Amino acid sequence: MCEDRKKEYDVIALGELLIDFTENEISNQGNPMFEANPGGAPCNVLAMLQKMGNKTAFIGKVGDDFFGEQLKKAIEEVGIDSACLVKDKEVHTTLALVHTCPDGDSDFSFYRDPGADMMLTEAEVPENMFRKTRMFHFGSLSLTHDLVRKATLKALKLAKENDVLISFDPNLREPLWPSLEEARCQIMEGLKYCDILKISDNEIRWLTGKEDYSDGVLWIRERFPYIRLILVSMGREGSRAYYQERMVEVPAYINNGTIETTGAGDTFYGCVLHTICERGLEELTDNDILQMLQFANAAASLITARKGALRVMPEKEEIETFCREKTA
Repeated sequence: MCEDRKKEYDVIALGELLIDFTENEISNQGNPMFEANPGGAPCNVLAMLQKMGNKTAFIGKVGDDFFGEQLKKAIEEVGIDSACLVKDKEVHTTLALVHTCPDGDSDFSFYRDPGADMMLTEAEVPENMFRKTRMFHFGSLSLTHDLVRKATLKALKLAKENDVLISFDPNLREPLWPSLEEARCQIMEGLKYCDILKISDNEIRWLTGKEDYSDGVLWIRERFPYIRLILVSMGREGSRAYYQERMVEVPAYINNGTIETTGAGDTFYGCVLHTICERGLEELTDNDILQMLQFANAAASLITARKGALRVMPEKEEIETFCREKTA
C-alpha cells in the first residue's frame, strides 16, 4: 500500500463528459428554463474525489465546440487532470436534458446520435496512465457503441496488466442502448473486470431478476466471485455494502431542501472510493464500512439540494457536520 501511495494518481476514469441542461424555474412566458451544468457520471465521481484531496485524471472526448471548452474548464477548475481529454472536430459535445420529477428524481433525454463521448478510440487511451494510478473507474455508457467500447476494453485490460483496482458503476440509461438485452450483455462484460461494484436498487433488480437485494448480490457473486466489494444504493432507503460474507446497511439522511437527485449516486460513490483509497480493500471492519456509508449517504443527501453536481460537490467538513447532526 505504501508503494501504491507513490502513484501519480489515486483514481483515473474513462467515459462520458457532457452538458446536463437542468430545469431551472419557469420563464415569464411560462416556458421551462434550463441551466447548462457540466456533468457525466465518471467526472462527477472524480470531482467528489478531488474534493476529498485525491488526485484524479479523466480520459474521454468532447466536441471542439463551445460546450467542449466549457467542460474542459470545469474539470480543470475542480482539479481533475484534463491532459487525456480529446476534442473532436467532427462531432459535437454530448448533451442531456434533465427533467426533474415531482419527487425529485430525474428523467434524462440525450442528444448523442452521435455524441463526442462515444467517438473515443483505442489509440486515444494512453497506456502510460495505467502505470501511474492506483484505481480505474468506468461506467456502462462507454460500452454502448463500438468505438468507445473498444477503448474501454483496452483500458480495462491495461488496468488488469498493471494491477490497478477497477471500479464499475453500470449507471444504466435505457434510451442510449439499442436494446436492454444488449445493455445486459455489455454490463455483464464489464462485471468480468471489476473489483468494486456500485449498483442501484432498480439496476440490480433488472440485471438479476431478484427482488431481494441480497439475493441479487448472491446472483452476481455466483457469476463474478472476484468482485470484492458490492455497494447497493437504494435512494430514500439508504445504502448497503456487501463485503466478504457480511452486509452493512445505513439509512438515507433525508434532506428537506432536496430539489433534484442528479449526481447523488456519483457523490455517494466518490466518497466510497475515497475511503478505499485511504484504507484499501483488505480487512475492512464493520465499523469501517458503517462510517464509510454514513459519510457517503450524508454527501449524497447534501448534493440533492443543489443544481448540478460536478462543480458543487460538498466539502469534507460540511459532510462531517451534516453526518453528525443526522446521527445524533
